[in-house]
Amino acid sequence: MSTENDLDVSRETFEKLKAFAELVRKWNPKINLVSKDSLNDLWSRHILDSVQIFELVPGPGKWVDLGSGGGFPGIVISILNQEERNFDVVMVESDQRKSAFLRTAIRELDLAAKVKTERIEELECLEADVLSARALADLTKLLGFAELHLKRGGIALFPKGQSWQREDLEARQDWNYDLETVTSKTNSDAAILKIKDIARV
Repeated sequence: MSTENDLDVSRETFEKLKAFAELVRKWNPKINLVSKDSLNDLWSRHILDSVQIFELVPGPGKWVDLGSGGGFPGIVISILNQEERNFDVVMVESDQRKSAFLRTAIRELDLAAKVKTERIEELECLEADVLSARALADLTKLLGFAELHLKRGGIALFPKGQSWQREDLEARQDWNYDLETVTSKTNSDAAILKIKDIARV
């Protein structure tokens, strides 16, 4: 099992990740940011799972995280980004209470990031160089969001569980895209789908 000791980050970054974990634990009983079961394994299930997403693209550019919810990966990306400042991070979350949590985390952890409290479909194109979404929707729907908000030449990063191959087959009925899969470090049955050159069939 992956633990916080597996992280290769500066002391300041590590302390902010720990502080963020405490914020999640504090807010979770009120607004259910993560499932109660996964709260005990917050580092592996959520934080390290988000860290590996950040490691897949070098930047610089604009990173848009859709359906940011409890801040995975959006807040984790913002914490990892603070030293290099390679990305302008924008989180999209339509739920008012979760948006309030994200803004609190940004303020308390002194992060450079923005939150948009709007529905993904109703936003003007965000022109993302990198687009991420974790536990938000099936791949077919995510590709529709990418069509709306990913810049030409941009990369979409979608972590998926063990059913990712079925989702890929279904999505290809409506979409053409270039897919690279990266086996998850926190779950060998899961994968991060690294997608570019998205076009409707």
